[in-house]
Amino acid sequence: MLGPLIGKAASTVVTGVVGVAAWNGVKKAYDRAPVREAAVRVTEVGLRGVRRAEVRAESARLAMSDVVAEAKDRMGEDVRPPSADARGHGHDH
Repeated sequence: MLGPLIGKAASTVVTGVVGVAAWNGVKKAYDRAPVREAAVRVTEVGLRGVRRAEVRAESARLAMSDVVAEAKDRMGEDVRPPSADARGHGHDH
């Protein structure tokens, strides 16, 4: 009567031991693999690229607004700095 119960218990223990060993093996392999380091490096490179693109886009925007201001000045239009825009920013203070 206890034989089948002990057999099932032993089988469960063996399954647990094998599972723990497999988990520890995967964990050791993950710890050895430079997965996190690679992810950090890729993110760093991406952030640097985004920042460079933002700087270049801002430079292009400023250069274009200089060209537009010079063209308006040549046409005789009054060129005001952006802060003197008559429209304001949409609300009163």
